[in-house]
Parts: sequence; C-alpha cells; structure tokens
Amino acid sequence: MTHQTIVIRDAQPSDTDAVREVLENAYAEYEQLLSRERWEAYKENIANSLIDANVKAHLLAEAEGTLLGSVFLYHSSDAAYGLPELNIHAPIMRLLAVTRQARGQGIATALIAETIERSRTWGADTLYLHTSDVMQSAVQLYERLGFERADDKDIHKGDSVVKSYRLSLVEADRTIGGKR
Repeated sequence: MTHQTIVIRDAQPSDTDAVREVLENAYAEYEQLLSRERWEAYKENIANSLIDANVKAHLLAEAEGTLLGSVFLYHSSDAAYGLPELNIHAPIMRLLAVTRQARGQGIATALIAETIERSRTWGADTLYLHTSDVMQSAVQLYERLGFERADDKDIHKGDSVVKSYRLSLVEADRTIGGKR
C-alpha cells in the first residue's frame, strides 16, 4: 500500500460499516493491555461514536477506494465526553485510527493536518485530544507534531488518568507544515 495517493474526505452514512472495521482493526491491539471491563467500555465508546450526533466532523483517509483511517472532531468537552466541567471550548480530536496494515505511511499525520485546517476554519486557535499511556506510539506521534501536555484538562476515571494534550494551531504551522 505504499506510494498511494491518500484522500482525506468527510464520512458519509454509507461508510459506517467500513469505519467500524477500521476502528476495530486499529484498536484491537489494546484489548490485551486493558482490563476486561475497561476494554468493554472502550469498545462501547467506539461503537457509540459512529452514531454520535455531537460529532462536528468525521474525517476519513482512503486510497484506491480502501478506507485506511478515521478521526472524529467535536467542538467542546461537553460534546466529546459529556464533561462540561473540563471547560474545553475548542475542537477535540477523538478516536484517531489507522489500520495496522497501513501504518507508517503518514495517514495519521494527514488526518491530523486536516483536523487542524478544519479547526482553523471554525475560528479555533487550539486543538485538544485525550489519550492514555497504553497508546505509546500515538503519544509519540502527538508529541512529535507539537502537542503538549495539558494536565489541567485530564480526565480522571477511578485510578486511571486519560491524559490531555493541546496544540497551538499557530505553532502547528512549524510542526506539521500548516497551510497558513
């Protein structure tokens, strides 16, 4: 699948089954790393994202008609998580997923670049995301692209912490080759 032209586009209702497959493929590696109850809750969260009316944009990456990646954008912490108390009134990127077979081809970076552009068109100057330490390759990508820890926006679930990261969309020009 190398050297293919990657197209980033908005998801359509007819994409739901293919997106579910991408998400299941991308996140299956974490099943063994999470407790059974956390994994089941995570799978339910993923399934619910496919029908979530609070999604502001759902972007897909495809090549030659094959869906390779997906990302969801929300306009606030209330819309993304039902947590208005996080007080995030800026776009939040969730469930960035690239199939295991298509990793290493810049697909995640292309999806993130498009989330940055969308966020800018909405007038935002910051983009947020939440992740956990178990997703080390994702954390490394986010940090390489200029996302910085925003521990004041972490989500605490019992004894676990879902870590928050933020990206200044002005700074993103330098780290991701922004179009401004």
